[in-house]
Amino acid sequence: MKENDIRFIKLLILVNGVVPLALLIWDQSHNKLGANPQNFLILTTGMMTLIFLVLTMAVTPLRKITGWNWLIQFRRMLGLYAFFYGCLHFLCFFSLDRGFSISSTLTEMVKRKYLIVGSTALIAMIPLAVTSTNAMIKRLGGKRWRALHRLAYVAVIAGVIHYYMQVKADVRQPLVFAVVLAVLLGYRLMEYWRRPKPVMAAPATANPKSGT
Repeated sequence: MKENDIRFIKLLILVNGVVPLALLIWDQSHNKLGANPQNFLILTTGMMTLIFLVLTMAVTPLRKITGWNWLIQFRRMLGLYAFFYGCLHFLCFFSLDRGFSISSTLTEMVKRKYLIVGSTALIAMIPLAVTSTNAMIKRLGGKRWRALHRLAYVAVIAGVIHYYMQVKADVRQPLVFAVVLAVLLGYRLMEYWRRPKPVMAAPATANPKSGT
């Protein structure tokens, strides 16, 4: 793919990633967030976090299946948007639901275990966002950087579990996320087991005729 095409797609991702936030701001300013605006904001930002996390996880399988290696260039943007909406999700909860009270937030987390799971997902995304630059990749080295970024699995799995635990009645949407994630992780497992394993060299045996 040409460089200009890649830049155009990056621009599309950049613009479309901001659209949900712009719509939330617009609806909030026009009192169109429903009967429980704070709950709507918390749920919507959480949903966007999961969507971007899953899209980030989908890049590698799509790249390998289609052969479109240029897809890897969009993974960083998708991951950063996941972190951005994850931070907004927590900020909405911390401000609108808990009134910026740390003690109230911690008490609520103890009472509602899904909040601990969700916090785990957000915390796992912090080092991913911090080390997403080319400079950090060079500083850490490719091997250590890839090992660190396996935290993405922790983030997306914890995110889906958090969503499932939070929903009280209709669990269809969380289950859809769970199925999609299972497919993406299942593909990775298949690729891992199909990958040729290194063959260990046989140890040298002593020659009986040499006397050693």
